Formats: sequence, C-alpha cells, structure tokens
Amino acid sequence: MRELMKGNEAIAEAAVRGGCRAFFGYPITPQNEIPEYMSWRMPEVGGCFVQAESEVSAINMVYGAAASGARVMTSSSSPGISLKQEGISYICGAELPCVIVNMVRGGPGLGGIQPAQSDYFQTVKGGGHGDYKMLVYGPATVQEAVDIMYDAFDKADKYRIPVMLLGDGMLGQIMEAVEIPKMKDSASFPKKEWATDGTGVGEKRRVINSLYIEPDVLEAINHKLFDVYSELEKHEVRFEEYLTDDAQTIIVAYGTVARIAKSAVNLLRAQGIKAGLLRPITLFPFPTLAIEKLAKKKNVKDFLATELSMGQMVEDVRLSVNGKKPVRFFGRTGGNVMLPEDIVNAVLEGK
Repeated sequence: MRELMKGNEAIAEAAVRGGCRAFFGYPITPQNEIPEYMSWRMPEVGGCFVQAESEVSAINMVYGAAASGARVMTSSSSPGISLKQEGISYICGAELPCVIVNMVRGGPGLGGIQPAQSDYFQTVKGGGHGDYKMLVYGPATVQEAVDIMYDAFDKADKYRIPVMLLGDGMLGQIMEAVEIPKMKDSASFPKKEWATDGTGVGEKRRVINSLYIEPDVLEAINHKLFDVYSELEKHEVRFEEYLTDDAQTIIVAYGTVARIAKSAVNLLRAQGIKAGLLRPITLFPFPTLAIEKLAKKKNVKDFLATELSMGQMVEDVRLSVNGKKPVRFFGRTGGNVMLPEDIVNAVLEGK
C-alpha cells in the first residue's frame, strides 16, 4: 500500500525496515526529521537511539556500534558531515559497514538551509584524510531513496564499507506517495565473523583497527580497500538514460535536479531539439563508461552538466567524455533552484 510521506521520514522508516537497529546523530536542518523519527522508532523495534553531544561524538558511536556488528546509521547536513569526516576515514580504514545520510544545504560555511549539491567533492573524492571511497547514491525521488536505503545495509555488509545517501533539502522535505517495503528478517543477515561482539572466545583475537605503523602493512591495506572499490565499479554502477538514443545534446544531472532536467528535455524536444538525459544514480562508482559510450556516438554533439553548485560533478563528466565532445556547465547556488526553462536556455546558448 502506498502512503504519503515526507522524504526524511520515509528514508528513516526504510532504514528501520532494512535492519537498522542503532542510530546516533545530532540535529541540523534540513535533516532533523530523520533523528526525530528514529528517536521513537528505534525503541519500538528494540534498537538504540542516542542524540550525541556533537557530530564528532555521533560518528565515533557509529564506529563502535559497527565494530560490534550492529546495523547502524547516522544522518546530518553539510557542516555536520564535515565534522564527521575524521570518523568516516577511520570507519573506512577499519573496514566497517554503516550507512550515512547527508541532506545537503548551501555553503560554504554555515551557509543556508536551502537545497544544494555542493558536497559532491566532499562525498565522492574522500572528504577526510587518506585514500578511501564510499558507495554513494544520489536518489531523485522519495521512492528511489526508500529503495536505496532499504538495501543500503546489505551493500554495506557485503563490501564492509560505508554507504552514503546524498540528498538535499528538496528530497528531505518533499512529500510523495511511497511504497514502504516489509521488515527484513534479521535471521537472514550475514554473520559477521570479524565483529567484536563477545563471541568467538578462544578463537583468533578479533581486533578492529585503522592504525598500521608498518608502511608495507598499511600499503597492503590500501590495496585491499581499492580491490573492493574495483568490485564496486564492476557490479554496483547505476544510472538512468532518458531519450539518449538520437540525442545531440546530453544533459547530465543527478538527484532532484535530474527531475528538473528531464522536464527540460521534454521542453527541448517540443521545440524540435534532440536532447537527452543521463542521470547518475551511483555517484561513486560514477557511470564513466556510460558517458564515454555516449561521447563516442556520432549524433552526440555536446554535453551539459547541471547541478546545484559552482561546478563539481561536471569534472567527472569531463573526465568521462575525455575531450571527445564539448562539455559545458550550468548551475545555481545559494539555495536557489533552477527551472526547466533555465536549463533549456543553457542548452540553447550552446547552439
């Protein structure tokens, strides 16, 4: 049965249904409905909710719960995610599965509370110290966010990696009709032989660590992590194409902006201009090969990357196109959101 739910609350319920039993966070707009929802939902399912004294505390609580084998998550918005970066790097270095939600707000600094996509670099290029990646999704609808969140803990457990859902104020605050999946059976969850959960006494010691003093040991750990990232690139890339078969201009957009871009494509088509849309769903791994394939097509003349930033994802689009076709950029910032007509004008300016 479909029901009308606000994005943040739907994401929280999907996390519960997906097996989340521990949540640690700290309030910040525009994601506050997630911890509010979890504050009463976790006790109902026998889980744990803690409003930490800071974002730094929250992410370290996530580290501890993940190390014990719990399905654990946190959520925040841009400045709060910045404070969590050291802990996220530790979690990646310790190979711990968890789920993180970032409902992006405008910046830099405290910025504003309106939607933005200017945390793209922070999210897909690391953000914290050292060489690491996360599996990152950029959903465009509340239903897609629900579906991603429902399976996010499975992906985190499979690869022993943090999974991040990168949304924005529009996705978090909009209300849409969604189908909430049934509760997953915890008996089906994989047994974590590495977890420090008090079992396995007398066996080989279970140690969760991200400190490796010996250079060769640390180098081996980095290669091990990047082997996992290679597996993500082979098996987890997700994207959507819309009217790209005969398109001359390919618009690249993710998240809620992709919905606006799809409307722009329809407006352009109505004017006889052959436009199409490529929408990355996974931001890491990025759909590089899909864009590269489009760039090789003779009918494709150029690309337009559009996002709520001064230009971040556009760099990955340019790397994917690799000089085969022109790549232009159109963005809005400060919490301003473009209209479909704005994207149409940006396409026409390149003609």
